[in-house]
Amino acid sequence: MKMIVGLGNIGTRYDGTRHNTGFMVVEQLALDYHLGAFKHAKNIEAVVTSGMIDGEKVMLVKPTTFMNDSGRAVKPLMDYYDLSLDDLVIVNDDLDMPVGKVRLKTHGKSGGHNGLKSIIHYIGTDKFNRVKLGIDHPQHGTVVSHVLGKFSKEERPHFDDAVTTAEKALVDWIHGEDFAGLMNDYN
Repeated sequence: MKMIVGLGNIGTRYDGTRHNTGFMVVEQLALDYHLGAFKHAKNIEAVVTSGMIDGEKVMLVKPTTFMNDSGRAVKPLMDYYDLSLDDLVIVNDDLDMPVGKVRLKTHGKSGGHNGLKSIIHYIGTDKFNRVKLGIDHPQHGTVVSHVLGKFSKEERPHFDDAVTTAEKALVDWIHGEDFAGLMNDYN
């Protein structure tokens, strides 16, 4: 089984915000592949949906711990389903890339992203696959107001293209493509 975890914050006040980029990607994947509604996982702080994507069992995850404690949901799911790091992809926003840019990584530090920092802490390594979508740095205001803000009308088409690209990369990985090889195709 493959597990794709989208990072974000639970609650309607965060819907559509830059920091919920990971949620938006897994929600689109669930919609496009008819995986059904996300439901609370028993005894784990996450909502999940699962099903088959082109013959491969896939679980999509949205932690309900809030962004900064995402690892608290990821680690128990990995343990319960006995998943290796090769079966895991984290989807998150990235301030250091422009809106519309997608980058795949097989490992690395958190880069100041508290959701990634939490996952690294809980699973004990930074060697896990990631799909990062650019949300750009704020032109004015604080980083917090930027990441908790929504994409502008001008940015939204670029973000939507990035979601499509991220989804394609994830489906290629689900089909068995080597993640490191996919980095050459998508980065």
